[in-house]
Amino acid sequence: MSNPRDKNSNKSSSDDGKRSNKRNSGSRGADKGGAHGGRDSKSRGDKPMRGKPVGDSASRGSRDIDSERSKNSDSRRDRNRTGERSRDGERSSKDGDRRRDSRPSGRGERSAPRGKFGSYGKSRSRNEQVVKPDDGHIRLNKYLSNSGICSRRDADDLIKAGLVEVDGKIVTEMGFKVPPGSQVKYAGARITPEKPVYVLLNKPKDFITTKSDPADRRTVMNLLKGTGKERIYPVGRLDRATTGVLLFTNDGDLAKKLTHPKHEVKKLYHVHLDKAVKKEHIDAMLAGVELEDGPMKVDEISYVGTEKDKKQIGVQIHSGRNRIVRRLFEHFNYKVLKLDRVTFAGLTKKDLPRSKWRHLRPEEVASLKMLK
Repeated sequence: MSNPRDKNSNKSSSDDGKRSNKRNSGSRGADKGGAHGGRDSKSRGDKPMRGKPVGDSASRGSRDIDSERSKNSDSRRDRNRTGERSRDGERSSKDGDRRRDSRPSGRGERSAPRGKFGSYGKSRSRNEQVVKPDDGHIRLNKYLSNSGICSRRDADDLIKAGLVEVDGKIVTEMGFKVPPGSQVKYAGARITPEKPVYVLLNKPKDFITTKSDPADRRTVMNLLKGTGKERIYPVGRLDRATTGVLLFTNDGDLAKKLTHPKHEVKKLYHVHLDKAVKKEHIDAMLAGVELEDGPMKVDEISYVGTEKDKKQIGVQIHSGRNRIVRRLFEHFNYKVLKLDRVTFAGLTKKDLPRSKWRHLRPEEVASLKMLK
């Protein structure tokens, strides 16, 4: 005989089994729907889930955001690089234009040397003073030198001593510049600057080397007619009886240079004597002798006549002392009958007749200024 409790228990267990089978079938349906991409949910009209993603879907969303950010940053970098390249291209094209503009246009022109920073020409700071074009002003010492008064160094001494006036006022300032049209006076007499002039004279006998003579004797200036309106002065002196090369100029600096002992400007003389010169006296002149105003020796000396004629001597010296050649031979009891200066500072009287003059050639002037 069966127990009613057992029937009830069997019935409840079968109901539990049916419910569990339904649940399993529902979960399998959900898995199938997920495997087919949620077609069932769409067909059923279910709404998508809202809120934050969870699980695998959350990780996929974060990766998508990161990739989008990296793409944006890469595009920004590309745009920046493109902009920099375009700016560099503009700068390089401008630099190229500037370099092309600075290049010489003709064959005879030279390009300026590159400066410190690679640009053409010398690099210049902002505070560097720009040199203004010449406005016609001239330094006072150069004004005096160009007037033939003296050298620029000696002119500084004259200015310090108060001997120079500009427009009626005494000027003692070093470096003072004379404006165009000003009146300049030295020792009360008006002076004017002149273009430099260089004249070579083959001096004859019986002319005094001076600008003027109180006794009204003939001077070398009487031989210089037609040289120009510039006032020129003799460089050094030649005795009245001495002939040969004599230079005239209004270039005070050059005159000072050619007559200063430290420059040792060479002079070559042709000497005619009253008797034959002994060899021992020639050796003594080369070794040096003592004269009344100090020791003296020649640079070179030799016979220039025939083998039997020992009365003609060629002698080269650099001393500028008064009558030094005559006194040197008189020291050995010789009498100078004729004395002719053949060369002076490289200048020669070749093709220049006695009493005639000529202007120096540009290369001769350049050679004189290069003397040390």
